[in-house]
Amino acid sequence: MKAIIFRENGGADRLELAEMETPAPGPGQILVQVKACGLNHLDIWARKGMPVDIPMPHIGGCDVAGVVAELGEGVSGSKIGDRVIICPGQVSGRYADDYPGNEPIHPDFQIFGFHTQGGFAEYCVTDARHVVPVPRVLSHEEWAAIPLVFITAYHMLFTRGGLKENERVLVHGAGSGLGSAAIQLAKLAGATVITTSSNDQKLARAVSELHADATVNYQNTDIVSAVKDWTGGRGVNLVIESIGPDVWDASLASLAPGGRLVTAGATSGPNVSMSLRSLYMRSISVHGSYMGSRWELDKIVELAEARRIKPVVDHIFPLAETANAQTRMENRENFGKIIVSNEVAV
Repeated sequence: MKAIIFRENGGADRLELAEMETPAPGPGQILVQVKACGLNHLDIWARKGMPVDIPMPHIGGCDVAGVVAELGEGVSGSKIGDRVIICPGQVSGRYADDYPGNEPIHPDFQIFGFHTQGGFAEYCVTDARHVVPVPRVLSHEEWAAIPLVFITAYHMLFTRGGLKENERVLVHGAGSGLGSAAIQLAKLAGATVITTSSNDQKLARAVSELHADATVNYQNTDIVSAVKDWTGGRGVNLVIESIGPDVWDASLASLAPGGRLVTAGATSGPNVSMSLRSLYMRSISVHGSYMGSRWELDKIVELAEARRIKPVVDHIFPLAETANAQTRMENRENFGKIIVSNEVAV
């Protein structure tokens, strides 16, 4: 099969289109013919190098949409030709049920396409328990825009952030896959949303397409002042961020007393500082959030099937142009999800 791989860490020039052996499904596994795979910052971080062991040469790609191609021994409930996506957050093996409903804190929790080989290929294999059947209401490319960002946004907003109706939410990164998912889910829950970007066109689309209530261009406007003006000086109840140091101080200062900050990334760096006095005197809570659980993805699939959420597809690249896809993300040119497709010719 054809696959995009890197043999060593570095820039996008390390990516190559290679001929690899098609994986065979073992007992309890399913071989999926990949139709489309969504791109995530995790693919770039893995390529650049992180202090985590990953299989090498590595095939990235966490967000797989495709069809069942082959069933391993003992697999039931699926048949060849079924349209499926793969749950990106996975716990497999003997102790897979030790943390029911909260898989991300399981010591054996893995991310498909990061800790394992992924979907930037013509085929991939995974345990049958992680394969999610999906209807034809969306294209393969649209389904590939859903799993990782929507499951992460759901986990941040509700499981970790405890979002309630009529609360005020600050979502950083209007043009990112996570940002576009979080805005939609927060609005669906009855919250009001203010979102940030350095690009006025992205902010306009966040309002017109995702129904954000207010926006901040942080290139020319102070985030904290804009949030205070929008909330009448009260601040927001919840901040959703995956950027880190660049927005950390502004995020904390934007919170109302009793507010919650949920973080799920470190795009601008891994280290931050804060005032403990401000933390306890204002009763602020800071929560880490890591991916999400299968039950959360099942809820997301239900919402997508009912067309209550909309996957935002930015651009579709053929598999051979995965390096260009990653460069587009690194340059922050996207609004929504960048997709690599095996259905698009070079």
